[in-house]
Amino acid sequence: MPEGMLLRSGPDWHLDASEVHTFEAFLEDAGIAVADVDPVPISVFLEYAVWFQAHKGIVVDDRMVRALIRSDDGFVVQLDDETELVAQCVVAAPGNGYFYHLPDWAATLPDGIGAHTSATVEFDDADGARVLIVGGRQSAYEWAALFGDHGAARVDIVHRHEIPRFERVSWKFVDECVDSTVRVPGWWRSLSRAQQDEIAARFWKVGRSTLEWWLTPRIAGPRFHRWPGSSVVDTRTLRNGTTAVMLSSGDRLEVDRVVFATGYKTDIARVPYLQTLLPQITTIDGFPTLDERFQSSVRGLYLPGFVSTRDFGPFFGFTKGCPAAATIIVDHLLAHG
Repeated sequence: MPEGMLLRSGPDWHLDASEVHTFEAFLEDAGIAVADVDPVPISVFLEYAVWFQAHKGIVVDDRMVRALIRSDDGFVVQLDDETELVAQCVVAAPGNGYFYHLPDWAATLPDGIGAHTSATVEFDDADGARVLIVGGRQSAYEWAALFGDHGAARVDIVHRHEIPRFERVSWKFVDECVDSTVRVPGWWRSLSRAQQDEIAARFWKVGRSTLEWWLTPRIAGPRFHRWPGSSVVDTRTLRNGTTAVMLSSGDRLEVDRVVFATGYKTDIARVPYLQTLLPQITTIDGFPTLDERFQSSVRGLYLPGFVSTRDFGPFFGFTKGCPAAATIIVDHLLAHG
């Protein structure tokens, strides 16, 4: 997440399953009024994360996991400094960073021109740049605003759907869904397809087809151009080295950078440290199949977060689902030794 990013979640979304060291408790401790974090800056939430770690006594080891290997007693965890750890159980939350999606034509761009939003977190070279944003949901319009904040000369936003709404919305309906998941094992999968679709449609309406109200003033003015109902059909490099992008509307844009706000597509096979376990991990459409406690087909390997959304619902790809997932997994570990 880039510096200066604003979160869509409010102060009621936090990390603590015990409901003690919440984001609101941090704000009170820090003497910050809730009204002063509307919306919530990423910098403030990161301060909360540090505060949370300190109050919980969490020590973070920043070595990278290179591989997980099944052993008779559980797992051998190989780290990037060649150290090996032994664990009976592993909770792996790979997030969505490994699963960024790019359109096929992205490969036709010159080196250094195109990047997904997940890899576009610095804007030092944005001043005077002509930027094309591909996509039309929250990340597309927020990255457009960030480029504008950092002096981009022109920002074009191209997407196939119509221009979304920009207004204040409520995510409170998610609370009941998350609480139900904790109370009723396998709650999401116990719903009918129609019930799941209804919740997913509401989630889509709030989170995808409606964007945040605070974006509107930041993408106003002559530098910002929207191309709804359009897509990229061709790219070429001009003699002067400029990249030209042709749209389905017949328009041509000359750009210095292309940013893909084209979302994520889960494929557990793209997680590097799980490679040795892939033959044992059962999947459907790239998602690991999980039991009611987030446990994969590899006994002792739990996979919460973004990769669990097929079996637990779309809200478990967000911070809101973290305390619930932690509760479910830890209760299972304690009950089964």
